[in-house]
Amino acid sequence: MKKAKILVVDDEVNITQILEFSIGAEGFEVITASDGEEAIDKARKEQPDLIILDIMMPRIDGYEACRILKANPITKNIPVVLLTAKGRDVDKRLGYEVGATDYIIKPFSPNKLIERINELLSLKK
Repeated sequence: MKKAKILVVDDEVNITQILEFSIGAEGFEVITASDGEEAIDKARKEQPDLIILDIMMPRIDGYEACRILKANPITKNIPVVLLTAKGRDVDKRLGYEVGATDYIIKPFSPNKLIERINELLSLKK
């Protein structure tokens, strides 16, 4: 069985490394990007099964990246999990308005994130 490909997008290297390690340890293929612009490019080229996307990033923030991904026929059906320190209700509402599938607030439990990834991937099938 082909392992799912997860695109992890965060401008904080330590967060990216934690996610890459914990998601990779579960048998997923992990690709990374450090900002929204790179995320959009990699999502189009790599066609990941799921995207984990930070909001506060340089060049293109996570909200705009999600909006662009959901408007593109090639990437619109890829589930997007916003993983961010922005925890206000208005931030969450905006996240869902731009097309996020889920919204997780930092600090986060890597185990809980893996559970959500598995749930979302099983729903996608």
